[in-house]
Amino acid sequence: MRWLRPWLVLAALVLTASRASAHPVPFSYLDVRLESTRLEGTLVLHAFDLAHDLQIERPERLLEETVVRERIAAIHAMMGARLRIDADGRTYPPDWTRWELLPDRQSLRLSFTCALTRAPGVVRISASVFPYDPVHQTFVNVYEGSALRSQTMLDRNRGSMEYFAGSRQGALAIGRRFLGAGIHHILIGPDHLLFLVGLLLLGGSLRRLVLVVSAFTLAHSVTLSLAVLNLVSPPSRVVEPLIALSIVYVGADNLLVKGGRDARPWIAFAFGLMHGFGFASVLREMDLPAQAIGWSLLSFNLGVEIGQLVVVAFVASTLAAVARHSQVAGRRVAFAGSLVVMAAGAFWFVQRVLFVGGSL
Repeated sequence: MRWLRPWLVLAALVLTASRASAHPVPFSYLDVRLESTRLEGTLVLHAFDLAHDLQIERPERLLEETVVRERIAAIHAMMGARLRIDADGRTYPPDWTRWELLPDRQSLRLSFTCALTRAPGVVRISASVFPYDPVHQTFVNVYEGSALRSQTMLDRNRGSMEYFAGSRQGALAIGRRFLGAGIHHILIGPDHLLFLVGLLLLGGSLRRLVLVVSAFTLAHSVTLSLAVLNLVSPPSRVVEPLIALSIVYVGADNLLVKGGRDARPWIAFAFGLMHGFGFASVLREMDLPAQAIGWSLLSFNLGVEIGQLVVVAFVASTLAAVARHSQVAGRRVAFAGSLVVMAAGAFWFVQRVLFVGGSL
């Protein structure tokens, strides 16, 4: 009977595939429409998934009006716990208004509204509609009036999305969000900060230091915009080691300079172009609002500039105070600081070349 074994295995595979194919494509669909101080939405759910969570053996029963009418309160309660809508930081539970069977799609459509207290600036939508299924996806469409403004897919790895309204409130929300993000990123980015510090170690007049920082800002703003707009997008495995080398160069230049023309503004501009690509990798992860990408870029760059000025004010005033106390001490601080800058840059370079993805 050995000849029979391969046929039995084949039959088992066919039967298994047949049972698996009975499971529909695991999608749900959420449409959200913003109307001034009112939010309207619809949620389309497949009968198979609903039947699973309601413990109904035959999913097709959920395409019968009498069965749905009996279970609609439980469905509303279940979806109310799994769908969350926040507007400007305040949660608005969905007010379920009606339901509709979609036999051709083997689905049920739920309609809801949220009465907002004011026109929102930013709306956050969180949905884990059917957590039992690890591959389930929810497609989210956001409308303002009749215009489709945003399309997003939520799944197990990404459970929420944000939408910035195309209004004055939305522009203000973008400004607050990305201004703060720019300040935060420059203050927690040791490589960018150390590059700036290296440029400041040799001191100079306030006008000269402002020129150095402005050259750096202008350069990284250009490449940041190009990268975010996907016009130029070098891989991070190239950008990150080059940023580390720029830090080494600044430290070495401080040690080798012997008077003459101050080239720091040109150095800041040249390497600022590279640092802009580093900023872009962070900004891409923040899910930039496509309808207001200009405002988000402007706000982020402004935040970076504010953070830089805070660092410049602190470092420059400290170095100036040391130099006023003792010229020798000032030179020693500049020398020691340049060595530290070089060592840190060299460490980051080795780390980023030999250990892909490694950064401090």
